[in-house]
Amino acid sequence: MTNDSSARIVAGLRAWIATAAPGTRLPSTRALVAEYGASPVTVQKALRTLAAQGAVEARPGVGTFVRAVRTARAHDHGWQTAALGAAPSRAPRPSAALRSAPNDVVALHSGYPDRELLPERLVRAAFARASRGGPAVARPPTAGLPELQAWFAAELGAATPTGVAPPAPGDVVVLPGSQSGLGAVCRALVGAGRPLLVESPTYWGVMLAAAQAGVRLEPVPSGPRGPDPDDLARAFERTGARVFYAQPNFANPTGALWPAGLAERVLGVVREYGAFLVEDDWAHDFGITADPVPIAARDDSGHVVYLRSLTKSVSPAVRVAGVVARGPVRERLLGDVRAESLYVSGVLQAAALDVVTQPAWRTHLRGLRRQLAARRDLLAAALREHAPAARLDAVPQGGLHLWARLPDTTDLPTLVRDCEADGVLVAPGDEWFPAEPAGAYLRLNYSGPDPGAFPTAARTIAHALTRQA
Repeated sequence: MTNDSSARIVAGLRAWIATAAPGTRLPSTRALVAEYGASPVTVQKALRTLAAQGAVEARPGVGTFVRAVRTARAHDHGWQTAALGAAPSRAPRPSAALRSAPNDVVALHSGYPDRELLPERLVRAAFARASRGGPAVARPPTAGLPELQAWFAAELGAATPTGVAPPAPGDVVVLPGSQSGLGAVCRALVGAGRPLLVESPTYWGVMLAAAQAGVRLEPVPSGPRGPDPDDLARAFERTGARVFYAQPNFANPTGALWPAGLAERVLGVVREYGAFLVEDDWAHDFGITADPVPIAARDDSGHVVYLRSLTKSVSPAVRVAGVVARGPVRERLLGDVRAESLYVSGVLQAAALDVVTQPAWRTHLRGLRRQLAARRDLLAAALREHAPAARLDAVPQGGLHLWARLPDTTDLPTLVRDCEADGVLVAPGDEWFPAEPAGAYLRLNYSGPDPGAFPTAARTIAHALTRQA
């Protein structure tokens, strides 16, 4: 039979269904074949069409029945208002850096390097080996695989000067990403309602962790060369804080690299106030014209809690980080991590360790340095040529981003929307300020895809600024 026969049966049955009560059984296939003079195949096709339209439902072994019409209604979840109570804190909105980008846009907003900058071959081989080994089926120790602990300790120990004791593997706790470490710091070292000193601007992730833990952020102004130690001392004195979070090497978002003298002075202030410096060395593997020297390498008295992640440099799929903490603070952090995540996947730890201990890892990092330098310089030159109003106070010596200052009169939300409408995604700088922004900024990722489109992106930013002039 033809499709017209099937359509004729559907139309006839729909008219019949309109007069039938919900739950009424339709005539059997044999009866419908006789009524419409059609083949069983055509009848079954018509019934499938009606089922797809929601008019009938088939009950195997029983028959086909008229489906009850379900009237959509609004859900009342108002009871949850009383059950949940007031939110302990209002978390920052999701960062633009986490947005997925369509293929047809220029993506300058992301916080991650492009796939072609990752050691993909090493990562794939490492996962293949890890899946065949013990970590694929065994529960790892809470503090991490001993070999990975030893690697994190040795990496920091390599920068330790004479006269300072290097960290031991037992000082390391392996984490499921550095965001987990920031949460542990806020909960276990600071505590709800207590102050945490942060650079301003600072990494939006620490603001998120603080909001989740009910921690009060206290900003300390910071520029292209880091914070003023006198400002930091005054903040300790005024707030009674005992923890300062900072990114001394290629800070996100500014790209700032602290001079050695500043690092020593900040460490001195922290020691003077009996406090902790939480050093987030997120960009350790992204040096371009400078090699990062962690402040933690100069401190064996336990004042510095050191975070280093492998997620951005190895692979976003390898959410593995390490925290180095000496003394009782390590046990407090370990207790929080144990309660929060129990342990980190052994497969991820084994894969991360495999990658960073291959001889090809160092070769990859040397090539990465050259590629980041070329991309950074290309985007900086494009901004200078096509969008000079987006001023760069400094070109970073490492990291993944440029921090561009816009005219004070810039309507930043409108500019971001205009750029996106023209096919360029940018991250508004106000996301990196723990209080009111000190100006209008854009954080632009030069490690993203399609660096050949950087001049186009710069022209798009210029056009968006011109429309506001």
